[in-house]
Parts: sequence; C-alpha cells; structure tokens
Amino acid sequence: MNNRPKVSAGLLLFRRVHGRLEVFLAHPGGPFWANRDLGAWTIPKGVIDDGEDSLAAAEREFQEETGIAPRGPYFPLGKVVQRAGKTVHGWAWEGDADPASIRSNTMRCEWPPHSDEWVVVPEIDRCEWFNPETARLKINSAQAEFIDRLEELLRG
Repeated sequence: MNNRPKVSAGLLLFRRVHGRLEVFLAHPGGPFWANRDLGAWTIPKGVIDDGEDSLAAAEREFQEETGIAPRGPYFPLGKVVQRAGKTVHGWAWEGDADPASIRSNTMRCEWPPHSDEWVVVPEIDRCEWFNPETARLKINSAQAEFIDRLEELLRG
C-alpha cells in the first residue's frame, strides 16, 4: 500500500469579458458529489504520475477531464495544500471554452461505499464560468488561493 501523499497538478482557465475576470471551474462527477455545490468545485486537475513533469500532468488532466486541449503560455500559481493533505500545483492560462461542450473521461467508483457495487461515472460532470467572488465560494477552500494569486498576477 502506498502511503505517500498524493500530489496533483491542474490548470485554471481564465478569460476577460468586458474587462471582468472569469474563471472556469469543474464539478466532480459521481453520486458522492451529486448534491454538493459550495466548496465542491475544483480546477481541472489530477495526480502526477511517477516521473511525470507537473505541468505536463496538468495539461494532460485538463484535456482528460474537459476534452479541451489547453494552450499556453502558462502562468505559475504555485501550490496549495488541501485539508486532507493533498498538494495541488496550479498554472493559469487565458482562453475560452464552452461549458456545454466538455467531455470528461470516466472512472469506476464503489457506490454505495463498502457495497461491493461499482458504477462508472464521469470524473467531471460539468464546468462553468464564474466571477472571482462566486468562484471562491464554489471552489475547494484551499484552491481559492489560486484565484487570489491569478488576480494578483493580472494586477501586476
């Protein structure tokens, strides 16, 4: 059993509409997340494979979870540590995407827990654009720091 803490990498897509910043967040798929909203959203991200470059992992995960091929340049946002101990490395990139067109990869999960019954669900069930204020309410609390860092970067 691997007790090493998981390390993930992800991308925060942003755009400017009429001079206002918007960020593109993903909502996890599956029955556990179905009725959760505030604090449940995330940047598209995933585990960095052994020996994999963290930015390459972030690009791969974004495309797997949204069906959108990301294009740099990328702006480093550093890392955050989530409440459960997972470290997430983040980068931002400017672009646009249609939330209705996302196509996520799938995963198997046991549902209900400890039932020995398995279901296949999309890793991400939907994406949406949010202004920074709303995004901070929607996103995992530790990842809200990525939005703060992006705003600081854009002001600088």
